[in-house]
Amino acid sequence: MTTDVMTSPSQELLLLLDRNQLRYDIVEHEPVFTIADALAATPALDGIKTKNVFLRDAKGARHFLVIVPHDVRLDLPALATTLGTSKLSMGSADRLQRVLGITPGAVSVFCLVNDKDRAVELVIDERVWQAEKVQAHPLRNTATVAMDRQSLAGFLALTRHVPTIVQA
Repeated sequence: MTTDVMTSPSQELLLLLDRNQLRYDIVEHEPVFTIADALAATPALDGIKTKNVFLRDAKGARHFLVIVPHDVRLDLPALATTLGTSKLSMGSADRLQRVLGITPGAVSVFCLVNDKDRAVELVIDERVWQAEKVQAHPLRNTATVAMDRQSLAGFLALTRHVPTIVQA
């Protein structure tokens, strides 16, 4: 996402959502780096709280953004089998920056706006996909957005990412 001197990537994202009439609510909060931080710092907001994990296959040829409910523990071997790939592991901070243009702590579905080549495969847990609203960071870990299912689908259409829905 290109920005000018006066506009941050997060502001650009919110402008994109506004221009495309994608409804959302946003709350500001202290910086959060973990689920525990987010649970303590985020003011009341509708929607399912999520955990967003950036993964790579063993060869580093495939990248995945996996979104699950915040309290789910991912079974990486089972997920690798489901996705038809080799062993999965966490992508490094450098790889995350290079592929999605984001730093750890701010990873969410919204970083797909930076994936112009669609190099990242989106994987969403069925509970998140079916939720009335989903919470996510708007390219920074000092705010949380809640977006309804229709608006989330509209955002994904803008980025041209089609999610793989799984039971994690």
